[in-house]
Amino acid sequence: MEIDLSLTYIVVIFALGFIGSFISGMLGVGGSIIKYPMLLYMPSLFGLVAFSAHEVSGISAVQVFFASIAGVWAYRKSDLLHKELIVYMGGAILIGSFIGSYGSGFLSENAVNIVYGLLAVIAAVMMFIPRKQVEHTVTITFNKLLAASLALIVGVASGVVGAAGGFLLVPILLTVLKIPTRVTIATSLAITFISSIGGSVGKVMTGQVEYWPAFLMIIASIIAAPLGAKIGQKMNVKLLQTLLAVMIAGTAVKIWWDILL
Repeated sequence: MEIDLSLTYIVVIFALGFIGSFISGMLGVGGSIIKYPMLLYMPSLFGLVAFSAHEVSGISAVQVFFASIAGVWAYRKSDLLHKELIVYMGGAILIGSFIGSYGSGFLSENAVNIVYGLLAVIAAVMMFIPRKQVEHTVTITFNKLLAASLALIVGVASGVVGAAGGFLLVPILLTVLKIPTRVTIATSLAITFISSIGGSVGKVMTGQVEYWPAFLMIIASIIAAPLGAKIGQKMNVKLLQTLLAVMIAGTAVKIWWDILL
């Protein structure tokens, strides 16, 4: 794709990045699950050249890498980052995300969209499942093999579409591994950051990254995500969460419709 330096292009791509990051910061969900359909379908509505599924996943992967740095940095001095979980799940998801992102370069556009369609359905369902509060105990134990295996699977699937898998990691940590809520939130950010490294490297190596729109998305996310997080702490976001789940589900339906027909 040729670099577009028009004002319309800059404004549209920045706005999509800003809105997507603002919503993800407000609801505490991974930004890529929101930005993927926005980047895939909305630029063409403004008369801009549409991104391919590979380009969208590449832009998302690099953007998530920079966006997740801020989240991990905020918890760097806390005792909520569970080092053993980060080692086991982070190591597995790093391998998985690299395999998924690198391998996606050999997949068709339809195949990448199919993976997003599956993840979107899962994400929409997950947003309706109440997050169970798990009490913080002195000793946290977990099944290491199960944790690593699940992280590897999440890494491969999310790596294909340029996501870091945060929207899947949180329910896995809470409901499957029974990790305390506050530890889950902090630790999942660290694991997401590690996942984004593998995802970004794989996308860059296979030439799937458009750097100019990625740069615009990164700047927008750095500004918007913290604003969304602040507002999210002060308001009841159940209605917005429901609308977002419907939007993600609707996107999944459109993608499956395009694929099947």
